[in-house]
Amino acid sequence: MAGIKKRPVSPRQKMINLMYVVLMAMLALNVSTDVLEGFSKVEEGLNRTTKNATEENANIYNEFEQQMQQNPGKVKAWYDKAKIVKDMSDSLFQYADFLKEAIVKEADGMKGDVKNIRNKEDLEAATQVMLSGRHGQRLYDAIVSYRQRILSMITDSAQAATIKSNLSTDVPKKEALLGRNWQQAMFESMPVAAATTLLTKLQSDVRHAEGEVLHSLIKGIDVKDVRVNALNAYVIPNSQTIVQGSRFEARIIMAAVDTTQQPRIYIGGREVHLNNGLYGFNCGSTGDFTFNGYIEVPDRSGETLRRNFSQKYTVVAPSATVSADLMNVLYAGYNNPMSVSVPGVPLNQIVASMTGGTLTPTGPGKYIAKPEKPGTEATITVSSKANGGMQKMGEFKFRVRRLPDPTAYIAYKDAEGNNARYHGGRGFARSTLLSVGGIGAAIDDGLLNIEFKVVGFETTFFDDMGNAMPEISNSDRFTDQQKSMFQQMRRGRRFYISRVKAVGPDGSTRTLPQSLEVIVN
Repeated sequence: MAGIKKRPVSPRQKMINLMYVVLMAMLALNVSTDVLEGFSKVEEGLNRTTKNATEENANIYNEFEQQMQQNPGKVKAWYDKAKIVKDMSDSLFQYADFLKEAIVKEADGMKGDVKNIRNKEDLEAATQVMLSGRHGQRLYDAIVSYRQRILSMITDSAQAATIKSNLSTDVPKKEALLGRNWQQAMFESMPVAAATTLLTKLQSDVRHAEGEVLHSLIKGIDVKDVRVNALNAYVIPNSQTIVQGSRFEARIIMAAVDTTQQPRIYIGGREVHLNNGLYGFNCGSTGDFTFNGYIEVPDRSGETLRRNFSQKYTVVAPSATVSADLMNVLYAGYNNPMSVSVPGVPLNQIVASMTGGTLTPTGPGKYIAKPEKPGTEATITVSSKANGGMQKMGEFKFRVRRLPDPTAYIAYKDAEGNNARYHGGRGFARSTLLSVGGIGAAIDDGLLNIEFKVVGFETTFFDDMGNAMPEISNSDRFTDQQKSMFQQMRRGRRFYISRVKAVGPDGSTRTLPQSLEVIVN
């Protein structure tokens, strides 16, 4: 078959072929005309939907206007948002109108009518207006901006998803593969009938999004309405325990009260006029007290609702509590942890100071006291902030003592690997002794745990004749000679660590009077 030559096409056959192509084009033209007529029907349906949405939105705007006149203090914030929604929706809607008119006039001439398009099949008009004239990019930017601003006002996720889908500017996958942007995919070589229908759909989507936001805003006003079946009077005091001479303050409110309407408040049978519901009076004597009253507020029908209230409060004499976290004394030159509190007073309203040293706050109610000289007294004064000033709550005196001497020890690891301290008086394994590096000193009597820095000590060994062999270290570490003596010691032998010199946190150097006896196992 590959060797058979093709017969040349006759002129008659060429003419038949050409007529077939023309016929197919004519058939295609008839189909396109039917499709374009379909766009007109879609346009009519979209216009009806848009008209209905526009009328519904207008009714909501009218309701905003009426409520604004009746109660501007309550409605203004929502009314202002509604105006913003209207302005930006109208702007995008009108721009789409302008583009439809421009495309139709490009196709039909300056007398072109959007409602009666003659050249519906024109493929150049939309391209010229939207791409050559750069209106396509401007429309894209306008839709993106409108979508972002509208979505910022929507809290319902389902509504937001619908609006985001309707106002999408995503490029279809097939178009994106060809490197085309949104405006090219929508309007390039698009018949006039299809282009105007796309813009009409955009207008319909804008009115729908506008309506969704307006319904949310109008509901926001109703959320703050007073519900008469849930009204109760409440007194919210700043504190129920009052220091004598201080001022009692409490907020007297109605639950779910409309803040734009001031209720009438009566206490002890007399009407009181309060600023933001804040009621206060001075407390002159100590004890338990109660005050009573009632609140009147009109409901939505104009009738008066009355709710009674009663509040107890306690007045106490000025007092404070100061405790040393460690002992009932303070140690000179040492950071003594302190706790300070005043019954009925928040910790952040308490101020403390000290004479004879420094008192540094470390947190709410927590301080570090550092007295200067042992043998003296340190006085801590406590005050509280009240009514814009300071009120003295009490003074507390502490004796200042010198830190006691520490006890020498050898730090090591026990069989379980835990840190331990050897204080003498029992057997100490020679293998463990060979593994430690030196000695320490601390006050670790179960109450205090204060480390000292060892700066020197002496070890005393005894030979078989009972002769003493002292060795001195000028640090907290065992010397090589001392370690050599450890290796020579037999089980049951003992040596002594004495003349330990240690520096405490107060800066003083002291020689410890007691010795540490080490019995080698």
